[in-house]
Amino acid sequence: MYEELLRRVSIFEGLRDKEITKLSKLLAEKVFPKDQLIVSHDEVGDSLFIIVEGRVKVVLFSESGREMILSIFKKNDFFGEMSLFDNHPRSANVIAMKKSKVLILKRDDFVDFLKSSPVATLNILAEMSRRLRRADEIISNLALLDVYGRVARVLLHLADQEGKEVEDGLAIHSRPTQQDIASMAGTSRETVSRALSEFQRRGLIETTGRSILLKHAFLLEHSG
Repeated sequence: MYEELLRRVSIFEGLRDKEITKLSKLLAEKVFPKDQLIVSHDEVGDSLFIIVEGRVKVVLFSESGREMILSIFKKNDFFGEMSLFDNHPRSANVIAMKKSKVLILKRDDFVDFLKSSPVATLNILAEMSRRLRRADEIISNLALLDVYGRVARVLLHLADQEGKEVEDGLAIHSRPTQQDIASMAGTSRETVSRALSEFQRRGLIETTGRSILLKHAFLLEHSG
């Protein structure tokens, strides 16, 4: 039932058909409404989650309640893998940004599967390495860049994840809200609004509804 979707998940790329079939039989399906907590910070992690439909955000909250978005995941992405390996509590909250359907793979089943599949083991190590690099990038951005630079880096990250190459640059057709961008950049929604307006005034971006075009000049200025 889930074989085709699993083939599009990065950690299961390259698996043989019989491995995909075996894996699909271990999955349970669950639907979460918008804004519902899927994974709670500090809870014991016993499952890997694969997104079938929807979009989720990985967040931390400060003592004052301010939200910091670490990542946004969409269809074919997965989350919850770290605590399956180290037996530590979850490191962040995961919240549905819209109605989301996920597949759940329990720890014991996942570990047993990895023991029998070197390809999947190497894939997940590669993906975890990419996510650690992304975490290092976030820390560096917060420490070294001004707020406009942080907003620009968030836009570049979104373009890298789901941007479409067009004649004038990279188009993001379903960008997060300004508040979500603010939470990813560690700033306020008002600052994001000013930054986007300034980028647009300088001819670096174009916005239409939820779509945003990062022009070549923007990419050259902020990709260094």
